Amino acid sequence: MTRLGTTAVLAVLPDAEPLLELAAGVDARVVRPGVPAHAALLYPWLPADEVGEPELDRLRAALPAGRIPIRLDTVEQAGGFVNIPVPELRAAAGAVRAAFPAQVPYGGRFGQDPPVHVSVALDADPGTAADIARRAAARLPITTEISALYVVALTPTGWQLLADLPLAP
Repeated sequence: MTRLGTTAVLAVLPDAEPLLELAAGVDARVVRPGVPAHAALLYPWLPADEVGEPELDRLRAALPAGRIPIRLDTVEQAGGFVNIPVPELRAAAGAVRAAFPAQVPYGGRFGQDPPVHVSVALDADPGTAADIARRAAARLPITTEISALYVVALTPTGWQLLADLPLAP
């Protein structure tokens, strides 16, 4: 369970929201209510009480310039986990992670440099995950772009926006 005050650096992908809705339609337990479709560049980031202007400035300095075109075209399934890789965000994630080397993505559960992805289903029964993966694949490709990153923090009422970080042209 994620602790209150945990933060993350995210790329929100509204165009991928129908994939989460599809997964919830199959089994509502496999999506996190109130969490939009996103790709985490760094999770967890810093504790919320350690995020101030110096940390946000260091984060801004690591961000790429300009919009990032995204093409979601592949579904991956491992057991009960279904995701869509987002290789276009690999360089941005690498830059953010390099700016904060003490913050290991996912606490190291998936290595030092896990691939950036959109989670479609978590903790599903493997048969349900296979069904969701098949249905999600039928809705691909999705093309979109990222024009900002976001810092969010877990509060008693859910994930809340701490900072909006536009990708400067």
